[in-house]
Amino acid sequence: MTDDSPEDAMTIAPRRPADDARQPLRVTVLGGTGFLGRPICRALADQGHSVVAVARNPKAIGSGVAVRALDLAAADVDEIAEVLRDLDPDVVINAAGGMWGLTETQMLAVNVTLVERLIEAAGRLPRRVRVVQLGSVHEYGLVPVDTSMPEQLTPAPVMPYGEFKVRCTIALTEAHRQGLIESVTLRVGNVIGAGQPGHSLLGVVAARLRDAQRAGERARLELAPLGSQRDFVGLSDVVAAVLLAVTRPDAAGRVINIGRGVAASARDMVQLLIDASEVPTDLVEAERTGPAETTWQRLDVGLAAEVLGWSPSDDLHTEMKQLWEHAGAEVPA
Repeated sequence: MTDDSPEDAMTIAPRRPADDARQPLRVTVLGGTGFLGRPICRALADQGHSVVAVARNPKAIGSGVAVRALDLAAADVDEIAEVLRDLDPDVVINAAGGMWGLTETQMLAVNVTLVERLIEAAGRLPRRVRVVQLGSVHEYGLVPVDTSMPEQLTPAPVMPYGEFKVRCTIALTEAHRQGLIESVTLRVGNVIGAGQPGHSLLGVVAARLRDAQRAGERARLELAPLGSQRDFVGLSDVVAAVLLAVTRPDAAGRVINIGRGVAASARDMVQLLIDASEVPTDLVEAERTGPAETTWQRLDVGLAAEVLGWSPSDDLHTEMKQLWEHAGAEVPA
């Protein structure tokens, strides 16, 4: 077999064997102070791994997690390679990226450009490093109502963010095939939990509910139509999946869905947050003026159970309560 055949690339071990979750690893988390990165770092440290969070704006994360400053959207290949050589990681987790509040140019830089530079930088290391990429359900686009999206489904994104994430997945999968890195891509659903981005629907709703609570008033939420059906997944479940992806050998070279395998409406999620807040609220939803609601996303999560031994929680009540409590802690009363 040649070096760039898929079978050969699958058999080359990473820098340390990732087949024993009890063995401490050196893990670098890109975007390690963000919504997803921060709890991932904490969970890795709790497992005894040596963890370094890399982010543009360093913030203290907690015991056992070091933080290194680097503007990942602007860093060139040489800068990223220098950091990786210095940190000498066994695993790199890419929790950077995002879509809320970003322009298409910014999304391109922090998603596609970053991943392309990461691949080249990691390829310069003496041995292969495992790269765990946090992809997105939006890579698939939409499917007919009442159907699920397996990993074999051909991506057909309907928004730029999904297109950029697909490009990341393709680049990482090809780099794995060539033996440059050992990749694992987790296509993650719509995440709910503490630290919800303020530009997201639930982030906006939480802020408005807090404003009403502090003013001692009844909240009034005037929102766009909320009938879209999406796969929402808890932050703690996503963190658990990432930790498994760090160590499970059979995950190498895979694209794996991480969701609840349930389609729920945005309306249901907003109501769940209202209930968690216990703030008296009038929810006013605009009437749809265009075509009937057909946006539907539901992930098939069978492969995650098979390869990672992972399964999602039954409901999102705990995650929504944590989202609400964290939103309250962010702004002084």
